[in-house]
Amino acid sequence: MKIFSLFSVGRLLAGALFLPAAAFAAIAPNVVRTKVAGIDLIAYKTGVKNVVTIRGSLPAGDAYSADGNIAVATLTGMLLDQGTTKNDKFAIAEKLESVGASIDFSVGTHMAEVSAKCLSKDLPLVIELIAEQLRTPALDPDEFEKAKKQFIGGLQRSLESTDFRAGDAFTRAIYPVGHPNRTESPEDFIAATEQATLEDVKAFHQKHYGPKNFTLVVVGDIDVAQLQSEVGRHFAGWTGGVDLLQPAIAAGTDAPREQNIFMADKTSVSVVMGQPSRLRYSDPNYQALRLATAILGSGFTGRLMANVRDKEGLTYGIGSRLNHDTFTAGDWSITATFAPQLLDQGLASTKRQLTEWYEKGATPEEVSRRKENFVGTFKVGLATTGGLAANLLAAVHRGYDVTWLDEYPDKINSLTPEQVNGAIKKYLKPDQLYIIKAGSIPTAAN
Repeated sequence: MKIFSLFSVGRLLAGALFLPAAAFAAIAPNVVRTKVAGIDLIAYKTGVKNVVTIRGSLPAGDAYSADGNIAVATLTGMLLDQGTTKNDKFAIAEKLESVGASIDFSVGTHMAEVSAKCLSKDLPLVIELIAEQLRTPALDPDEFEKAKKQFIGGLQRSLESTDFRAGDAFTRAIYPVGHPNRTESPEDFIAATEQATLEDVKAFHQKHYGPKNFTLVVVGDIDVAQLQSEVGRHFAGWTGGVDLLQPAIAAGTDAPREQNIFMADKTSVSVVMGQPSRLRYSDPNYQALRLATAILGSGFTGRLMANVRDKEGLTYGIGSRLNHDTFTAGDWSITATFAPQLLDQGLASTKRQLTEWYEKGATPEEVSRRKENFVGTFKVGLATTGGLAANLLAAVHRGYDVTWLDEYPDKINSLTPEQVNGAIKKYLKPDQLYIIKAGSIPTAAN
């Protein structure tokens, strides 16, 4: 369960690691992509001296434990940095601390991920430790029991968050049982965690952790040949892993269109209103709808913030977005937070803005400004070693070749107002929205 599954070892390197030239120069020609020990290894040498950033992923997220105990994927990820069969967690932490390096593991819906930072001279050590932690975690019984308690504690705290409760219920309203994007309830996760055994974790690790569909991105001051040698040496003989899930587009559910989750003594009500988008990020019309959605509700320049918040003062925060669409067709939603006494007014104002946007569309001026914003933000995101590594990994996740990073600005700049407004009408149905409210709802019974 993504919100609770980030676990750190060591300490992050201080400072921003900027790559001024990377934001403007072509990326793909300088990428070296090879298959090493069954791993999709993507290397990019930059002009920043002495610093290296690593991002990697393999299909071992929560969706992959759906056919068994739903908590096992996260519990497995929580144990990766708790020692190996060779070194206990204190020895690993000491090795990383001594060179100022860090290794982090996280588990999301689809992927288990690793991220790391180090100095160039320490890259062999970090590659060795990543391989050791992924391949031979100790899976110690005492650490397993600690992980279960930690996970349950986090889940119990989530039950007090109105934002979490609304978003969590929204996934079950729009995605059918068995779909990877459907999040199981915190109560079900707690029950599953209590029932999970160490044997479950060992079996999950044995099946899902391996080089198959494992992508490792390394960006910075690197010797590519040396990197390939280190990866080949430390991952040699590793086997296993699974195919990526390929679910069909969600067919819909019979869940109520409006749902109230009453939570006593809350100062706000969180609202999610939305529907399936039927689009993956890689689909041809995705960027047009994404740009239209940003015009409606991205940041302080979006229509929702400008009107519902700034002009009318009805919300603490509001926005719209496309989500859950990297590996599957995802969803479109508006999220907002209202004071209980302003809930009805806030919802009415939000629906007015949605209706006007849907019926009249975006103006050519809005489309032009938002295209500039998209391209500018994208280039800024490529201007650090971390941002470049994350974007390279995201491109692979979305089914693109690394050339996508160079093609993206032209794809955005080629969008026309007609395409943007056509996507709104093609993919969205404002009269078919699911509306989930969580908090101290004035009209809801406890």
